Amino acid sequence: MSVVLAIITAAVAAYILIYYNVFRGARCRSKAMLNGRTAVVTGANTGIGKATALDLARRGARVILACRNQEKAEAAAYDIRKETGNMAVLFMHLDLASLKSVRDFAETFLKTEPRLDLLINNAGLMAAGKTEDGFGMVFGVNHLGHFLLTLLLLDRLKASGPSRIVNVSAKLHRLGSVDFNTLNTHKDLVTGQSIWHSFMAYCHSKLCNVLFTRELANRLEGSSVTCYSLHPGVVATEFGRNINIWMRLPMLIISKLFFLTPEGGAQTTLHCALQEGLEPLSGRYFDCCALHKVSDMARDDGLAKKLWEVSERMCGLS
Repeated sequence: MSVVLAIITAAVAAYILIYYNVFRGARCRSKAMLNGRTAVVTGANTGIGKATALDLARRGARVILACRNQEKAEAAAYDIRKETGNMAVLFMHLDLASLKSVRDFAETFLKTEPRLDLLINNAGLMAAGKTEDGFGMVFGVNHLGHFLLTLLLLDRLKASGPSRIVNVSAKLHRLGSVDFNTLNTHKDLVTGQSIWHSFMAYCHSKLCNVLFTRELANRLEGSSVTCYSLHPGVVATEFGRNINIWMRLPMLIISKLFFLTPEGGAQTTLHCALQEGLEPLSGRYFDCCALHKVSDMARDDGLAKKLWEVSERMCGLS
């Protein structure tokens, strides 16, 4: 019995050691306060987005939860107001799967909010299907909707500078590529709707996030706006809610044991949004609150420029 107890104790100790030193991740060290500043966080009703919005609200920011589901977003806003005592936390409807909704959000925001200091493009999904405009769901939400949103809000960000744009990407961008022929023929990054296609579409879309950030930084050079992309870590969130139950169950067990909490997953986002002295690193990619290398394809300025031009056309901006 004592041997079994010793083994169990050793296993628990090893797990705690590994969790806190490997899986728990780095922490944002910034002590910045944000009184008088405004932040927009997409997908802020749950997971990393909600944790990000909560931290920004604690620092005194006016925080707009830009979300599709009004009921969940208003509940999240209530939770954040209650926990922080910051009453300037509110919901504004945004469905990134609809370019009209993106335009409506931007129009409403620009009419009602005099400044924008932080734009956190956090929302993301991995699911089959098409957007309202006929684009692949993953491509439309993870890249194209955020691309249009950013461009529509860019003048307000410039007027409020120094300001920052933070694009939540993923390490899986390393598996991604951009096939412009597929984009032209299918309005998507993949040619099918299987689970595998959805996974690859996600990888491709995360590469688009990094490329978008790179080209955006080039175009913002000399302005008061900087931008960053990042890997948040492997996080236990509702991200896999669209996956069938037999895949979700083992993922749930593994995530509870080893994945970051949403609060832990928000740390690199917060680092990119708040850390002083990052301005010379505009356009770069972060992981664990530190600068990291990206894939060779993600450093291709020609690819980034072409993706920008194609995205402009798809959004009706050119």
